[in-house]
Amino acid sequence: MKFFQIHSENPQPRLVLQAVDVIRKGGVVIYPADSSYAMGCGVGEKAALDRIRQIRRLDDKHNFTLMCRDLSELGLYAKVGTSAFRLLKAHLPGPYTFILDATREVPRMLMHPKRRTIGLRVPANPIAQALLQELGEPLMSVSLIMPGEKEPMSDPYEIRDRLEHLVDLIIDGGYGTYEASTVVSLVGEQPEIIRYGSGDASAFEDA
Repeated sequence: MKFFQIHSENPQPRLVLQAVDVIRKGGVVIYPADSSYAMGCGVGEKAALDRIRQIRRLDDKHNFTLMCRDLSELGLYAKVGTSAFRLLKAHLPGPYTFILDATREVPRMLMHPKRRTIGLRVPANPIAQALLQELGEPLMSVSLIMPGEKEPMSDPYEIRDRLEHLVDLIIDGGYGTYEASTVVSLVGEQPEIIRYGSGDASAFEDA
């Protein structure tokens, strides 16, 4: 297991390259997202995905989120109408997860089995952005909320103590918060808030 301390505002390119190498080889990584930490792997890495499910004790109905580097990449994986695009443009990058109808680019194992929807994020966190820019494709991710707990883990040293034998890389980007992202569904006519978290949700309550 590797443990990298990456600068939260100016990520060191050498460490970012090494982290992306771990992801490309099918590794499971823990990295800082906008609010709390996330656990992720490369798109289509089924063995890594299964390991994440095992660590988090998730069933096959749990939605993974695609972390995208920008709106144009997000548009490859989701069907985005005009009003949805306006909302996305106003709030991304930021601590929001949006549920949208998936396109054919999305691997089947990532979609909600019945609804064919997918959760997508564009993080503002400089470390997450550096990883995504170097990787050149999204990361499949889930919040780092351990079984039986309600809040995500936020202390990199506690994360290391508990998970160093289960993952391939932990990135220490400083202390996170105890809030996961706000989740908003843009599948229906009106935005629907699925989970309140970090990020102002008022724009979606009145939309």
